[in-house]
Formats: sequence, structure tokens, C-alpha cells
Amino acid sequence: MIDKRNIILTLTILLAAIAGAGATKHEKDIMTNSSQNDGDVRVLLHTSLGDITILLYGDTPRHTANFVKRVNAGDYDGVLFHRVINDFMIQTGDPSSKNAPKGKMLGAGDSGEQIDAEFLFPKHYHHRGAIAAARQGDSVNPEKKSSGSQFYIVTGRKFSAAQMEQMEHKAQMQRKQNVFDRLCKENRDTIMTLRRNRDQAGLQTLQEKLVKETEQQTASDTVIYTPEMREVYANQGGTPHLDGDYTVYGRVIDGMDIVEKIEKTDTDANDRPIEDIKIISAKVID
Repeated sequence: MIDKRNIILTLTILLAAIAGAGATKHEKDIMTNSSQNDGDVRVLLHTSLGDITILLYGDTPRHTANFVKRVNAGDYDGVLFHRVINDFMIQTGDPSSKNAPKGKMLGAGDSGEQIDAEFLFPKHYHHRGAIAAARQGDSVNPEKKSSGSQFYIVTGRKFSAAQMEQMEHKAQMQRKQNVFDRLCKENRDTIMTLRRNRDQAGLQTLQEKLVKETEQQTASDTVIYTPEMREVYANQGGTPHLDGDYTVYGRVIDGMDIVEKIEKTDTDANDRPIEDIKIISAKVID
């Protein structure tokens, strides 16, 4: 069931706004299999700590095409890994990081473009080694569009079965909340009229109707993490709390040891490495 407290809070806010170890075969396939499908592209990132080869997915064509365009234009040559968090991810692609002085806070730079989200969860998810697009927060980017240049490589951590159960429950509740929020927006004119008429009974009836519709639309959302995904998150690791919120469009197929070196580097208070680590060059190798 939906948490009615959250729904009431959401409706209140909306009204106010209107008023004003041994890897399994599956794990090995994810992390090391370099086989490609139609449209997949391999890219070599030559970094100051070593080479990382990534595979971009053909079934996320907007993100893959944009990444290839950036590579061919030399946009990634010289950019820093400007945000590095142990047991989480390493992030790069800020054009303003090229030749940035030590200590400068980075991460606000971008290409000036946004890419429409391409969520293919559960096919593509935030396992260790996944490539995903950074983006602005929901408050200014409700459609979850991706940055045109910044991306991150997942390192993450391992999760127990109990933790995955808790995360799945939270994800189910969030899905219900998202559906309810969408229905509220779709009924905004009706809500405005009811509020203008001070029709509290009508508002209550509408809320009950939207709750029922939400339950119907999410009735099949009983399993979010498949057994294989749970096994990967338990034995390999990742960042499952990001699933469905950021577009995953590739994976590392060689050089996770380099990713780990970057992940373990010392950083300042803004998560920027003390000693610069950069992508010296990037090139398509297919």
C-alpha cells in the first residue's frame, strides 16, 4: 500500500504550489565480456593512471551518439576526474576542469546540452563498472535529463540480502509516490477548482480516487531486483539506490583496476583528487 502520510504531504505541497570474490557467470558477463550487440561502441580512455576501455550500449542511442560526438571532438581530452568518492563512483567530463588550478571547485561545467533520459532498468543498472550520465537534480530537472558531457563510473559497495529487501521496499514506495505525483499534476485544473471553491469533501474524494489509480497502475511492481541483480549487488557491488533515476548507458570492459586506483586516491573537502587525474585522450576503437 501507499504511505498515506507521504501522499497527504505531497497533495498539501502541490496545493500550496498551485496557490503559490568468486564471480558468477552473470557477473563475469557484466564486468568482462567485451562481446557487442548492434550499435554498441567501444571507447578507450587513456588516463594519467592507465587505460580504461568502456562499452557504450546501442540500445541507449542518444547517449551513445552524444558520447561518440564528444570523443571525436576531443571534448574529453584533458578533463579531470573532478569528483571521486570511495565505495561510490568516479566522475568526469566537466569541460571547465581542463587546466583548472589546484583546489578550484569543479563540477558545474557542461556542454550546454541535455540528453533525454533513456532508462532501460532492469536491463541496465548500477552494478560495479556501469557507466551512467550525471545530471541536475529533480527540482530543476524533473524529466531527469542527462548532462551532455559529464558521466560517472560506478564502484559502489556490496549489499546484503536484508539491505536489498529494504531497498526494494523503498523503491516500490518511491514508484507509487512518483505515479501519485504525476496523477496530481494531470489533475491540477480540477484541484485548483476544488480549492478555489473550498470544497474539502471534493478534494478528499479526488485524493481517494488518485490513490486507487496509483495502486492499480503499480499493482505489478512487486519485484524490482531480479535474483541475478541481487547476486551481483551482493557479490560484486554497485549503487542500487541510483537505479531508475540516472541513465546507465555503458560499462567498463577492461581497466577496472585503474578505476579502483582513481577511486582510492586522496581527495579534498569537495571530493576533488588532491593530485590531478585526467583523461589524456579518448578515442573510439571500433
